[in-house]
Amino acid sequence: MTRENELTVVTLVGSFGNLVLLTFKFVAGIVAGSAAMVADAVHSLSDFLTDLIVLVFVRIGAKPQDESHDYGHGKFETLATLFVALALVGAAIGIIVSGALKIARWIQGETLETPGMLALWAALLSIVVKEILYRYTVAKGKKLESPAVVANAWHHRSDALSSIGAAIGIGGAILLGQRWAVLDPLASIVVGAMLVKVAWDLLKVSTGELTDKSLSAETEREIEDIIHSFPEVSEPHNLRTRRIGNRIAIEAHVRMEGDMSLRQAHDIVSAIEHKIKDRFGKSTLVTIHMEPKG
Repeated sequence: MTRENELTVVTLVGSFGNLVLLTFKFVAGIVAGSAAMVADAVHSLSDFLTDLIVLVFVRIGAKPQDESHDYGHGKFETLATLFVALALVGAAIGIIVSGALKIARWIQGETLETPGMLALWAALLSIVVKEILYRYTVAKGKKLESPAVVANAWHHRSDALSSIGAAIGIGGAILLGQRWAVLDPLASIVVGAMLVKVAWDLLKVSTGELTDKSLSAETEREIEDIIHSFPEVSEPHNLRTRRIGNRIAIEAHVRMEGDMSLRQAHDIVSAIEHKIKDRFGKSTLVTIHMEPKG
């Protein structure tokens, strides 16, 4: 199975799970009279929509290079990661605002509605299903080196966290009585803050890639160590690195003896490129510029 097909399968699995959950949550929220569960269903709906975004952009990102994209279409996956992160921000803000408004009404003396048991069972089921989907999706995303799929996995985890908040609020209101119904919006605000942190981390990664941020200092040192492992070359400099979707691009200058034959120099550079690709993947783009010593 190709990488593109594997990414499609893992995203379709998540989409099916989200579709089933959001339907059940909406029904449970309406029947049980739980605003928290309806909000949780809306969160699942955002997961479903981001699944569709990932499906579209992963297929575009898998296209090979063409006349208009010399480096391929890998950054479309990064763009999908950005969209997923923004959707996560929107869901988090919605949860926080909704919870704050409920608390404000409660402070003003309004009695919050106590939800039914169906809403609690829906929240517990969502926690289990979404955590399973998170672990499955993040494992596949890391294996296939897809930041978009890893970001989508965090969207599954965010829904599980949201359901935990809903379960605490719903369970507290049911077990402790209507007086404690305010636990629902309080928990939702805490969960919303956690989602903002996750979304911020994803935004930093995606915007960094879209603006050609260099790879980590540790990775660049590893690249330099690979170059230094060839005794015929010295003084690697002007190292430039960046990520293009699921692959990376590396450029570097090296010095060699000025009287070395062109074929010998070419063979050495080719060996360096092969060793770098063995470490970082066959699709790695490597450009080595040769300079004479002195």
